[in-house]
Amino acid sequence: MDLIKKLTGKNPSEYEMVAEQLVNNSDVNLFSKLVKQDDFLFDFIKDNVAKRIQNACNKTNYLNLLNFLEFYSASYDTMIARVLYSFSGDELLPEMKEYYLNGTDAQKAYAVKYFSFVTPERLVEILPLLRQTALSSYEPLATNSIEVLSILKDEQSKLDALEKLKSEDEFEQFAGIKFLVAYQAKDAIIQIVEVMKKSSLSENIALEILYLMPLEKLLERDFDTTMLVLCNIINGIPEIVSPTIVCDINLYELIENLPLTSTSSVFLRLAKEKFAELCSNDEYLFDCDKNTKDEVNAIFKLLDKFNNNKLESLFYDELYEESDFVFFALDFVNEIDELDELIDSNNETLILKVLTLLKEKNALNQDLKNKALFKISNVDIKNIIEVL
Repeated sequence: MDLIKKLTGKNPSEYEMVAEQLVNNSDVNLFSKLVKQDDFLFDFIKDNVAKRIQNACNKTNYLNLLNFLEFYSASYDTMIARVLYSFSGDELLPEMKEYYLNGTDAQKAYAVKYFSFVTPERLVEILPLLRQTALSSYEPLATNSIEVLSILKDEQSKLDALEKLKSEDEFEQFAGIKFLVAYQAKDAIIQIVEVMKKSSLSENIALEILYLMPLEKLLERDFDTTMLVLCNIINGIPEIVSPTIVCDINLYELIENLPLTSTSSVFLRLAKEKFAELCSNDEYLFDCDKNTKDEVNAIFKLLDKFNNNKLESLFYDELYEESDFVFFALDFVNEIDELDELIDSNNETLILKVLTLLKEKNALNQDLKNKALFKISNVDIKNIIEVL
């Protein structure tokens, strides 16, 4: 029987034996095969495997794990670092610093994870280097470095990331957001949300926000902001956000207990459209496990119980220029008069969106175009309107 199957299986006599052989023999080949399975194993299985390997370690064999550092896995880095530190304490620090300075990217990433267990005072000398590797293109090294900087409460790196949020380059902004999320800078969430509102990467940013603050905590903090984050999350499924998110955030339970407001109605109407789309084509959920597919279908049925007219009567309150939800709500507006009124907006992108919708509804005339063109200064938007 395949050793990976035994190690990941349910039979204690098999997985304990394989775990012991893996560590005692420093079986690099088997560990590399295990790492290659990362994308195909459920998280709970990888958690079990990590515990099994940890249980196989003792003071006579734990250094054998050093031979595994060439093969990085975020599923096992914490376990390996914990084992190395629990048996050696700070004594292994010089060797791990050597890996950090001169090793491969994988070895450096493991070494930095080890640093997260080390007495902070002993890492002060490498603080400048940690700031550098926090910007590494090798994401595990960057993420682990940021984690250590957070442990060290390094304010300079945090301030540098906050400064990136002010950049006119959206990718620079997103890099700053990813840093702050890895740093777990929860006090930066207001700034991050403001960037999300204006960014073309809003779906990606919304997903990062959920890594920074769990949904239930976000709901307690600010209901409307949570609805906006969810609108962007739903909007990004499945192209940007994996459908598995519905299980990760217990979306069914959230919808089931959601109070109806103007903002939650926008979210629910958007979700109705999205989940109807997901359930209409098997290709959208092709790569998903059965649990995700069942959950998506259950959410679709739950959303179907919400009356569109009721939702519409509530989300019309978000049809004004300053609303963070206006672009989401517009797609579901049936009243032509409501759309016409928004042409008086000072937001040129909003005006273009309104005219496009009027065109789709065969309700666009030259008077409305002229009215819009009078308010538009952007040449590109003017050209688009001219050909509508």
